[in-house]
Amino acid sequence: MDSKKPGDNPWLHAKIKPAQTRSNSQSRGEGGKPDRPARMPRGPVTVLPPIVPPEPEARLERPQRRNSDEMRVYGRNACLAAFARRPQDLRKVYLTEARIADFKIVLAWCVKHRLGYRVVEIDDLDRLTDTQHHEGVCFELRRAAALSVDELLRACPAPKPALIVWLDGVGNPHNVGAILRSAANFGVVGMIVPSRTPELPGATLRVAEGGAESVPLAHARAGEDVAATLRAAGFKIVATVPRDGAPLFGSPLPSRLALVLGAEGEGMSKALIAVADIKLTVPGTGAVESLNVSASAAVLFAEFWRQYNR
Repeated sequence: MDSKKPGDNPWLHAKIKPAQTRSNSQSRGEGGKPDRPARMPRGPVTVLPPIVPPEPEARLERPQRRNSDEMRVYGRNACLAAFARRPQDLRKVYLTEARIADFKIVLAWCVKHRLGYRVVEIDDLDRLTDTQHHEGVCFELRRAAALSVDELLRACPAPKPALIVWLDGVGNPHNVGAILRSAANFGVVGMIVPSRTPELPGATLRVAEGGAESVPLAHARAGEDVAATLRAAGFKIVATVPRDGAPLFGSPLPSRLALVLGAEGEGMSKALIAVADIKLTVPGTGAVESLNVSASAAVLFAEFWRQYNR
């Protein structure tokens, strides 16, 4: 039997410290009801620093304006061709570190002639060129002087064989670039575009892979009778039509030929078809209505080359 008395239990004699209470103003809410205690966050509260945007100098921003006599060219082969043809027109070079080896000669020229060049990141060039297809390089060049149709024709006097391409509403920059690439390959002496046509965009120059530097561009004046000017220089005007024209591969082509190419979908204007001396059709299976305008151009250029450069 336990010998301890009830008064000997130590817990009965322990002094209990009263709990701290809030003041009346804090412990009672409206109507005398106790307030619910506020929830406290578990663990320490982390205050995140404000997001600070990068300094303006840290990134290459796309220039809003450039000199009116300058143009922008991008793409490896387009830039190399422009430098090879007219290095004196170079104004500034932007390129990635990966492209330095390809452009050592260009950078040496820049150093010698005190021209600016800058090694930049890929996303910098994305903003500068408004595309991701810049191939790691962009040039700013002085724009070449626009030619008139008369000036173009004086550069290819008769009776030397010559092929000129005349664009009637072809505006897709990739199609124009592909036409220029084929034209350069097959020795086309020039391209005529309407007077309202703006400067060739960077996408056209890149797709042309340097061909734009080899094919002079002439702008027809508003209201100019281009057909009469071409005939006076000894050229025959040839229109390409999807059907009912003479088959290309069975027709001898005139040695001085102005080839008219129409826009995708609409084709060339009826007025130009009407003034053409010859109408040609590229033969095929008929499984499709017609070829893309740049594909038709390549076939026609190649046939002219075959007949006069064998």
